Amino acid sequence: MSAKIEVGILGATGTVGQEFIAELADHPWFEVSWIGASERSAGKAYRDATPWRLTVARPEAVADMTVERVVPGNAPRLLFSGLDSSVAGEVEIAYAEAGHIVVSNARNNRMDPVVPLMIPEINAEHLALLDRQQAERGWSGRIVTNPNCSTVVLALALAPLRAFDLQRVIVSTQQAVSGGGYPGVASLDILGNIMPLIRGEEPKMETETQKILGELGGDGITLHPVVVSATTTRVPVINGHTELVSVELGQSVDPDALIGAWSEFIGRPQEEALPSAPPRPVVYLTEEDRPQPRLDADRDRGMTVSVGRLRTCAVLGHKFVAMGHNTVRGAAGAALLNAELMRVDGRLD
Repeated sequence: MSAKIEVGILGATGTVGQEFIAELADHPWFEVSWIGASERSAGKAYRDATPWRLTVARPEAVADMTVERVVPGNAPRLLFSGLDSSVAGEVEIAYAEAGHIVVSNARNNRMDPVVPLMIPEINAEHLALLDRQQAERGWSGRIVTNPNCSTVVLALALAPLRAFDLQRVIVSTQQAVSGGGYPGVASLDILGNIMPLIRGEEPKMETETQKILGELGGDGITLHPVVVSATTTRVPVINGHTELVSVELGQSVDPDALIGAWSEFIGRPQEEALPSAPPRPVVYLTEEDRPQPRLDADRDRGMTVSVGRLRTCAVLGHKFVAMGHNTVRGAAGAALLNAELMRVDGRLD
């Protein structure tokens, strides 16, 4: 590219918004030129609008930017959305109606039949849904979404197993506190404890997985028939969602074949050498006590899902542990990878 594409960030003061800023610093294709947030932050310099919560330094190029009001038409054409779901739906649609391309982390539009719910290694062809948005929604712009942070980990672990007739899944999650945003769960609730409920999380995992693994046809996405039963919990871990997964396959499969499927799995991001793509989206770890969030969440800049402990399940056939970085691969990094794929497919022109 001869020049970088200017991008904006909706919800720039939140946890995901800050992760977007960190991920976009020195990006070879995109450059942050606009940041937007709520009325209480608008008009302030970004450094004064919110405390910086990440371990990496806040980019100086963004620190002195003025936070703008979230109003369609006053921002670059390409926007990354880290908005809270309480406001994201209407705001993102308003921007799409005004001609903006919104690459969203919010849940509001994920299950819209004409909105791609993307993990590019799995369902890059689903971007073709964008061609239906103007005719069926009247948007001169577009909306693309990435899944819930726990769904990303599960779907990447399951996608290589589709070749073995994936049928039923039981998953229990142990999710990091950063997935709840800031300030998130009170310390007196989570320290030395496990919260056995994350509201709304289980239905997302059960339905989003079917759409991501589904097939694109003339009438849209045919949901994958896999049945997913999810239990989601919050644990005192900062970053990294761990998932305990049991799967039933329609074929009799040797464990080495499953490990081979994970190890050989790649997709369009790897074929196109996209800037945010890890060399392998899924890595199988042979150590008997891995994966662990502290040791493995940051693998390949947080973009790789780690799988381990494959063994026999007396109920469904096979069980294993999967883990991924929830605010990178499960949020900002996922959206950035979607935009990179759109760039190489000519959908940002």
